[in-house]
Amino acid sequence: MRPGLAAKRLVVKVGSAVLAGPSGLDRGAMGEIARQVAALRQAGREVVLVSSGAVAAGMAATGLPRPQDMPLKQALAALGQPLLMAAWREVFLDHGLQVAQVLLTAEDLAARERYLNAKATLEALLRLGALPVINENDTVAFQEIRFGDNDQLSARVAALVGAGLLVLLSDVDALYEDDPKQNPSARPIPEVARVEEVLAHAGAGNPLGSGGMRSKLLAARLAGRVGIPTLLLPGRRPGVLLEALAGAPLGTYFHAQRRYRGEKAWLLGLLRPRGELVLDAGAVRALKERGASLLPAGIKAVRGRFGRGEAVRLLSEAGEEVGVGLANYASEEIERIRGRKSAEIEEVLGYRYTEEVVHRDHLALKEEA
Repeated sequence: MRPGLAAKRLVVKVGSAVLAGPSGLDRGAMGEIARQVAALRQAGREVVLVSSGAVAAGMAATGLPRPQDMPLKQALAALGQPLLMAAWREVFLDHGLQVAQVLLTAEDLAARERYLNAKATLEALLRLGALPVINENDTVAFQEIRFGDNDQLSARVAALVGAGLLVLLSDVDALYEDDPKQNPSARPIPEVARVEEVLAHAGAGNPLGSGGMRSKLLAARLAGRVGIPTLLLPGRRPGVLLEALAGAPLGTYFHAQRRYRGEKAWLLGLLRPRGELVLDAGAVRALKERGASLLPAGIKAVRGRFGRGEAVRLLSEAGEEVGVGLANYASEEIERIRGRKSAEIEEVLGYRYTEEVVHRDHLALKEEA
């Protein structure tokens, strides 16, 4: 059973290995995807497209091989992005659909105000009947503000727009029990209940794609943590999107585990919270088992520098990631009150904002999906 196939709003990610042909962008493959998306739109569904392919298009335009250094890769992305959008515009206009380019960096979704602005813009585009085509802004992104690849970006976009399903169109048929290139008898896995149990199966991807299977599993885990299932499909198979959404047992379906919306979904999607708090065993149990807030008494250590209201990662003493939350105190203040009772905060600091360092209403637990 694959709940989520009837979702009204979908995020569809298309990998560069699906879009790239021998001499540039494969207009035939793009046209087939446009046909299927148009059919979904006609059926009353909303679609947000996350598209790779800018660097591949730039490589084809210049005749250069895949670059190793970041500046050249960013230059090729700048050359290829307008070619990619022109190709999408052409194939979607055949079906009467307008496309809108949206370029994002991880910083755009890390800052709450910019996150909400991006959400409002995408909602407005959908209301206008336009098809948002999203890509990472490779031209300005550097390592510290990169999503890493568009698999990760698509999961965060799915959370951003409140999608009911994330679809990854790839050059692989499905997730397999073993590498089918090395083991021809390896069988596909039609459904995955818990991504953690299969992360060991991740392998390398197509040379034109930077994601690979591990990246797809991580994207499915992230989407699942905010209640969004993921469907991995062979993107170059004609009609695959429509067939799978109609119930055909194609690809691999990853079930969702949780349902976080709004601020908590944003917190789970943060790539790099500003700092870390290390918690004792009692605090970890209180958060996980009782849904409690984090009090200063349960904090063992403070890492990094952050201000009041900034996001921090919560860790156990063993290094397990417990969750992400918004700190009610700055790092310097928490360093002074850690291990103390809440009643002692005012005595130590001379003032008290709240009893909690992180309130449970502003805390998202990272239970394994």
